Amino acid sequence: MKVLKLSTQLHKWIALVVGLQVLFWVGGGLVMTAIPIETVRSEHRVAEPKPEPLALGGLPALGEIARRAGVAPVAAELRATPRGPAWTLQPAGGEPVIVSALTGRPFGPLSPAEASAFARRAYRGTATVSGVALLPEAPEETGRAGPLWRVDFADRERTSFYLSPATGEVVTRRSGVWRLFDFFWRLHVMDWDDGEDFNHPLIIVTTALTLGVVVSGIVLLWIRLARDVKTLRASRRPARPE
Repeated sequence: MKVLKLSTQLHKWIALVVGLQVLFWVGGGLVMTAIPIETVRSEHRVAEPKPEPLALGGLPALGEIARRAGVAPVAAELRATPRGPAWTLQPAGGEPVIVSALTGRPFGPLSPAEASAFARRAYRGTATVSGVALLPEAPEETGRAGPLWRVDFADRERTSFYLSPATGEVVTRRSGVWRLFDFFWRLHVMDWDDGEDFNHPLIIVTTALTLGVVVSGIVLLWIRLARDVKTLRASRRPARPE
């Protein structure tokens, strides 16, 4: 009986310690499964792209572009952007360099009006632009570095488009739904800093303790059921005649 009592006490105290995190796991799991991931990513707010063919015949050769940019690229990518065709030149060391495919020079500064217009062109819906700002450093929620333009929309999700200051392209999208999802994700993985580490020692220990609570609970339940069955059988046993 002493062993059973001690096991019961340990089970209760460990359950009390990990119970709050179990609540976060279940609550976070409910939120993350109830909200479609497409809504979290604001995919329903992305306008259908209208690609236009690049006029390759009128563009300088890549070698000339690299010479003008002063870059010896080991890789290069040509693509259409809201500000015109652009080359992304990757040098052997350092960050990629984005230049105009027409001039070989970096694009000029992007104005608030241009940022608003480019974001509005990429947005699906009737909401108006509620704010435009050039951020000197990308917010943590974007997962990027360097400056970005942020354009906010007055829709029910409080959608924000983040644009490249060089090309005007939408590089990522965030919303109130995404931020709610991210909050519960951090609780779920027990990484309250940036939500990137989901196999750190704290969550491993907590999961092991939770598993111990579940297993010990099953054992204790089995012992109690066995004892109750034994008591019930004894109560139903006919009394010996005098």
